[in-house]
Amino acid sequence: MELDLAYSALLIGTGFLAGIINTLAGGGSNLTLPALMVMGMPADVANATNRVGVLLQGLVGVKGFHKAGKVDQSDIIPILIPTLLGGLVGGLLASFAPESLLKPLLLTAMISMTIVMLVKPTIVAPPEGTTPFKITERPSAWFALFASGIYGGFVQAGVGFVLIAALAGTLRYDLVKTNALKMVCTICFTFLALLVFIWNDQVWWVPGLTLACGTMLGSMVAVRFAIKAKPQHLKWFLFVMTVVGSIAALLS
Repeated sequence: MELDLAYSALLIGTGFLAGIINTLAGGGSNLTLPALMVMGMPADVANATNRVGVLLQGLVGVKGFHKAGKVDQSDIIPILIPTLLGGLVGGLLASFAPESLLKPLLLTAMISMTIVMLVKPTIVAPPEGTTPFKITERPSAWFALFASGIYGGFVQAGVGFVLIAALAGTLRYDLVKTNALKMVCTICFTFLALLVFIWNDQVWWVPGLTLACGTMLGSMVAVRFAIKAKPQHLKWFLFVMTVVGSIAALLS
């Protein structure tokens, strides 16, 4: 697929915004999926192609968080196991399940997160000084991460919110470390899902890599902001993104 200058600029611009949103909260795919579909890309192909930008954005983000010492490596393998298993299941579902399932899942995830942020924001934004739990201390976290992986492997859009709810809600990580671990998880299950999509020849590489140029730059900017920002600023950004994401999901 050949890209003209205008479409390339559209993909890079939306990718940049999505990279910021996905790194600090979630829901950036609500921008990138429509951008990929503007020129007639089928929904399942857009869903697959979008993963290229998500994967590369995640690599850039994790590198930045790791450099700043914000990636908690002590419990990362137990966290990744259920997430990877779920991601593989979700990727298989995405390749064979009907497209009509995508929107209801997205709506459910986004609206649920918005309600949680309104009713009890401390669930996804623990107070400063909260000591995180190990996954062995919270068996419910295993199931939450497995479900997050299934959702992320299946639809991707809004998965950041689902992972934040799992990591901050069950393990009580602060928002910066939650976002760092969220991106590690996203990289892993996105990679597995992408392999499935590549096997099924559903990835259009030229628009996918063009989009990735924007998402990587956006992620780089977002990591610098996250490290310097006050916790309440990150919490408000997350809240605004949940509201915006819910509206976008309803109108899409």
